[in-house]
Amino acid sequence: MRKFIYPLLFLPLLFALSSCTEKHSFAEREILFNSGWKFTRADVPGAEEHGFDDSAWRTVDLPHDWSIEDLPPKEGVKQTGPFSEESEGGISTGHVVGGRGWYRKHFKTAPSDEGKIIRVLFDGVYMDSDVWINGVHLGNHPYGYTAFSYDLTDHLFPSGENNVLAVRVNNEGQNSRWYSGSGIYRNVTLIRTNPLHAGLWGTFITTPEVSRDKAVVHIETKVVNSGSLQEEFIARVDLLNPAGEIIASTEKRGNVEPGDHVFVYQETDVEFPRLWCTHKPVLYTAVVTIEQEGKVTDQTENTFGIRSIEFSPEKGFLLNGESTLLKGGCMHHDNGPLGAAAFDRAEYRRVEIMKKNGFNAIRTAHNPPSSAFMDACDRLGMLVINEAFDHWQVPKNEMDYHRFFDEWWETDLASMVLRDRNRPSVIIWSIGNEIKERADSNGLAIAGMLRDKVMKMDATRPVTQGVSEFWETPGRPWDDTAPVFAQLDVHGYNYMWQKYESDHEIYPERIMIGTESLPSEALENWQMAEKHPYVVGDFVWTGWDYFGESGIGSHWLDDDDKPFLPPWPWFNANCGDISVLGYKKPQMYFRDVVWRNSPLEMMVHAPVPEGRTLIVSKWGWPDEHKSWNWEGHEGTPLQVSVYTRCQQVRLELNGQVIGIKDVSEDTGLTARFEVPWQPGELVATGMDDGKEVAREVLRTTGPPHGLRIMPERDTVKAAPGELIWFNVEVVDRNGLLVPGAEIPVMFTIEGPAKLQAVGNGNPTGMKSFRQPLVKTYGGRCQLIVRPGKRSGEISVLAKSPGISSGTGKVVIL
Repeated sequence: MRKFIYPLLFLPLLFALSSCTEKHSFAEREILFNSGWKFTRADVPGAEEHGFDDSAWRTVDLPHDWSIEDLPPKEGVKQTGPFSEESEGGISTGHVVGGRGWYRKHFKTAPSDEGKIIRVLFDGVYMDSDVWINGVHLGNHPYGYTAFSYDLTDHLFPSGENNVLAVRVNNEGQNSRWYSGSGIYRNVTLIRTNPLHAGLWGTFITTPEVSRDKAVVHIETKVVNSGSLQEEFIARVDLLNPAGEIIASTEKRGNVEPGDHVFVYQETDVEFPRLWCTHKPVLYTAVVTIEQEGKVTDQTENTFGIRSIEFSPEKGFLLNGESTLLKGGCMHHDNGPLGAAAFDRAEYRRVEIMKKNGFNAIRTAHNPPSSAFMDACDRLGMLVINEAFDHWQVPKNEMDYHRFFDEWWETDLASMVLRDRNRPSVIIWSIGNEIKERADSNGLAIAGMLRDKVMKMDATRPVTQGVSEFWETPGRPWDDTAPVFAQLDVHGYNYMWQKYESDHEIYPERIMIGTESLPSEALENWQMAEKHPYVVGDFVWTGWDYFGESGIGSHWLDDDDKPFLPPWPWFNANCGDISVLGYKKPQMYFRDVVWRNSPLEMMVHAPVPEGRTLIVSKWGWPDEHKSWNWEGHEGTPLQVSVYTRCQQVRLELNGQVIGIKDVSEDTGLTARFEVPWQPGELVATGMDDGKEVAREVLRTTGPPHGLRIMPERDTVKAAPGELIWFNVEVVDRNGLLVPGAEIPVMFTIEGPAKLQAVGNGNPTGMKSFRQPLVKTYGGRCQLIVRPGKRSGEISVLAKSPGISSGTGKVVIL
């Protein structure tokens, strides 16, 4: 049995450190460095030089993704909004354009910064970035998904003089299988410390012992001496409970040579700890203080959770000793209409919506996510498989990361693990996904190196990778994966649930997990997890829809000539349980029943032309809708599917019983009926032992009468990274959603905010995301606004010709 126990979590210090600086009269240790960057979407010679004139460039605030922005008109080229037929990524990246871009940030240091060590930390730049400070090249960072930092200290001008940080981003060629975005799309932080300080990601918190009565907390701190003299110091750790009260303290003396670092190891107990779990994600704080001669030289606040994890084929996955099945979804990093820009609120919202829909786990496919995303997982109680790479040495695209793997894998793997190893949400590290060379001798050697590197930095969690059948070498037997799995602690199966039981007979020590599964096989995968303790969960591809891999979840009529990925105007994968706007899609309603989150859900299949058959892609779902609006199809038989765990389903139309059918897992939790369409009221009733236990009604609505605007929050605090979502519905005279309405909606925004994006979720609806005009899809659309720095009221007006307008208001505090 392999057992992993730990607490953890290292959340960004930015929000907590202001309180520390007030206590000790420090200037802020870390400041968000996102505002006022100059930007141009071009390759400009000499832009790295300090004296370069960037006055004609745009001013942008980070996070920023230029690939989601409208393209300038180009004669003879088919394009609309951010989409162009000249896209090098084409179908894979959703027909958007990368290229080269430059960013420049002007800033001055203060007199109080004299003698400080000043670093800049980028949480992610896509991709292949070069950074200069005042014309001095600091370095290159190829991978677009890992954080990196540079020391600016020796190249800064005296306080009060203008410094220029320049960043060149190179996103060229076919380098991604999905929408990547382009630019400085995650947060940037400026870190200012004394020469004697705690190193970046230098605090590692574990709990070697966890029980309801007591937890032992171990704190490892990397103390760095950037000065020229040997220094003696005291390292003190204060543990704070969620109320901010000190509950334990420990301190230790040490010394460190100039230009060197030392590790300080400390341990203390927490009596009757409140354990972090998915339904109560309780967070503690470790305040690490470095003192010298009675003065504080550095102080950091490190948020962590106390919890234990255990994996075994006999017991499955235990969280704090309790059996927990992983209800998982794979997620790419983009935020739909926002592109890849990792706004704090957007990242939080995605995790929040996933949690509300019953997911308790996310696999970050196929790269480390933003710090903001991980913060949300920690705070909301979402378990995470944190994944490093989609490929190693063998490419999946000509210009992808394989070009840099040999030189950069250690740096990038360390960036992921060191940044996130304190997080209670992370329960598994993944070293790769469907790696082409996975079962070859070279691939096996690489996997061994990757796992060893992870374990040197963090031995408290298991390592996995997503292993699929040999799609790249058809005919190669599944048994050839045995040496791949032999190197892993938890064994990731991509789309291979049929192998669980037979593999268990041969390899009873394996701890299996569905690292990718099809929406259409949700029941089969979940049956395996509920039946066998050695199957610890399932991760659907995908939990949240994404741009790129265009139309992988599409459907088409039987005699249409359709390639694996459909061409223009498809730009959305269309395979997510949750849409790019955050709405449930048809397969999510079925999963609600599979997971027992809903007793009954009813869907209606769109009409199919007579004599034709609808073909659904492997990752797709039938063309189903929660709608009884099918004008023009009077008398046409429509397929009605009722998903339920009830014993029977009765279906009625306008008070007339259509039929009663038995339902069980043997019927796929589905009762299907053929119902000639006529307007009215369709009622599905779920019954156990002849008694009604669940009911759903679909009504034919009237025509569009007005627009209803629903802001997701009524009040918002002005803060960097904040956004506000306004969901818009087309409604009839009775206030019912008109599900088939596709009408133009125009927005007017008043108050301290600006338009950030619009969207409608249409996977083929290529258009601008940056104009205040959008066409509804499924009777809905969405507006996202970015509040300014001042308080006030934001008022949104939505108008469409011939129907009543809608208004929505949000107060900025």
